[in-house]
Amino acid sequence: MGYRNKTYVIFDGDNDMWAYAYMLGWKSNDKIDFDFHDAHATNDINDADPESTVKRKLKARLANTKQAIVIVGEKTKNLYRYVRWEIETCQELGIPIIVVNLNNSRKMDSALCPPILKGMPVVHVAFKMKIVKHALDNFCDNYASHKNGSDYFYKDEVYTNLGI
Repeated sequence: MGYRNKTYVIFDGDNDMWAYAYMLGWKSNDKIDFDFHDAHATNDINDADPESTVKRKLKARLANTKQAIVIVGEKTKNLYRYVRWEIETCQELGIPIIVVNLNNSRKMDSALCPPILKGMPVVHVAFKMKIVKHALDNFCDNYASHKNGSDYFYKDEVYTNLGI
């Protein structure tokens, strides 16, 4: 397997594309300290491709992924065809996962969190640029020390120190 340096973002493409677009906006703004190597910037996928082809191409992206973000909105937990498959593949590959709650919950939101992520060694954060950056910079690099726990979250003090 090649060097992993990408961030793979999993989201409801029908309802939560705006949040992914925000993240790309943060990344492209020179006045904002937020950066990630977007795994979706490679291996173009055509909407007309059969599911097996799409999943093969997505798996190739995941092979070069260092960390994943799951954007959790109102309907994310109900998506199985790709979202659940992408999460399962991340888990199989040992890719650290950051769960970003669009409702700005700082902890696991049991009503919205996909069941496959409940009780897993992931960190749950609010959809705020500074805490997402903090999780990308800290949780994933220390993932080995978190593998035996579950449903991590940052204390309010971390948010306060980040100015949130």
